[in-house]
Amino acid sequence: MTNEQTTLSWKNYLELCKPKVVVLLIFTAIVGMLLAVPGMPPIDLLVYGTIGIGLASSSAAAINHFIDQKADAKMARTQNRPLPTGDLNSNNVLIFAGIIGLIAMIILALLVNVLTAALTFLSLIGYAIIYTVYLKHMTPLNIVIGGAAGAAPPVLGWCAITGEIHPHALLLFLIIFVWTPPHFWALAIAKREEYANAGIPMLPVTHGSKFTRLQILLYTVLLFIVTLFPYLTGMSGLIYLASAVVLGLGFIYYAIKMMRHTDNKTAMKTFFYSINYLMLMFAALLIDHYFLYTFSS
Repeated sequence: MTNEQTTLSWKNYLELCKPKVVVLLIFTAIVGMLLAVPGMPPIDLLVYGTIGIGLASSSAAAINHFIDQKADAKMARTQNRPLPTGDLNSNNVLIFAGIIGLIAMIILALLVNVLTAALTFLSLIGYAIIYTVYLKHMTPLNIVIGGAAGAAPPVLGWCAITGEIHPHALLLFLIIFVWTPPHFWALAIAKREEYANAGIPMLPVTHGSKFTRLQILLYTVLLFIVTLFPYLTGMSGLIYLASAVVLGLGFIYYAIKMMRHTDNKTAMKTFFYSINYLMLMFAALLIDHYFLYTFSS
């Protein structure tokens, strides 16, 4: 195998992991770890927890590639993935997913704690099997219900450090859970014809873009309310509150803009804003946490 072929092979396996998605998941998990204790968490749990959760998320992503390969081949957004192009075959993908998934479970069970390993495994099954195999093709509410798996990383991170499921960790879960539908529906509106061609009943396909835009607006308002909970419960302070209000109003602005401008370009701008929104929200939680810790110690 030439160097060029080796590079291409590694790029294909990396693409199986959906690195852009997994990086966001890992980031929210790390934030959960850092918020779990007043100061810095034990470095070994931080490192092993991050590796384990990251590998498990990558394994779930690879399984998703395997299960969705026929649908991926029908969509312009996904037709260049390794399986539709033939760069990798199903055995390659399943073996890869199995190996990194097994390594993830061993690391979490032996070097972190069993509860984190169990919850991570349930999240993997939730996304790779329950969502991808069943929900995605059964109901337009697929992303609403299936979003629970994507909302799990902060809870997993918190649990990795403390060995328990804390109510504050569930608040982080709730924020991502409510954020997921308006985030993904914005993309689904822009790509509705592709989803229809692939036979996937996303909400814009089954109920139309106008109805979906209304749901995005309603969810962004709900999200705005939910993001106030960390402040109202004493989990965070004014730095986070100010960030949540500004970012939340920004998301509502984009949702209103989508109601007024029905082009795909506006939908995609909303989608990309939603990604930055979540990253900045969790960064604000982190900054606020250590600001409070510094001035209270």
